[in-house]
Amino acid sequence: MGRQRRPMRSKKRVQENQEYIPLLKLKRKKTSSQADLDDEILEEDGANDGSFVDTEEKVASAVMVSLQSYKEALANNDPSKVAEVEAFLQLIEAEKNYLAAKVVTLTGELSKEQDRILRIRADFDNFRKRMERKNLSLMTNLQGEVIESLLPVLDEFESAKAEIKVDSEGEEKINNSYQSIYKRFLEILNSLGVEVVETVGNPYDHSLHELIMLEESTEFEEGIIIQEVQKGYKLGERLLCPSMVKVSVGPGPAKPGR
Repeated sequence: MGRQRRPMRSKKRVQENQEYIPLLKLKRKKTSSQADLDDEILEEDGANDGSFVDTEEKVASAVMVSLQSYKEALANNDPSKVAEVEAFLQLIEAEKNYLAAKVVTLTGELSKEQDRILRIRADFDNFRKRMERKNLSLMTNLQGEVIESLLPVLDEFESAKAEIKVDSEGEEKINNSYQSIYKRFLEILNSLGVEVVETVGNPYDHSLHELIMLEESTEFEEGIIIQEVQKGYKLGERLLCPSMVKVSVGPGPAKPGR
């Protein structure tokens, strides 16, 4: 008897198998890392070129075709075909489990990175605030030093103002010019935030006032400033120079009548 020829597969069945068999023929490298397996599948499916959506569609189509082929293999009692389709489905299941685990891992890593970014942002914000406070303090100190160097000039203006006596029209003009300069000087200092330390009628404060003399007074209670000898100035919370003052010690002991 002549040698029997193997029956040829139908054209339709060959086309169906071509849709999922390439996935089973992946050239796997010998490695214990499941990440390599994932990279090989992505390379075979063309996902490395950015066609992730197309790859999903291909895999889904291959799964549907394999299920249909599996039904046909069971109906035709074809053990080799059944084993081939089962192997493919097991591969898909393994990939699905691996990718699910990978999603969990990446989600955890993403959460850690987000926390790290938040910490970095908070550290940077604190650093920025510290630098702003430092720069503000530096500017205030420099401004205070400049103003302190001008205060003696202001004291000279105050002394001259008290001593000037206008006796003629010419002296009146000079005095008016002088007063204009003095007024402008005060306006500039006020615009820079310089304030006069309050004195008469206020309690004595050693952090703002310099005691020159204690005097008895029937008008002011003990510890109240009764006279300002020299003005004091402050810049914000910084004292530029204290006020020189006289302070009341009260009315004093009563004198016996004659």
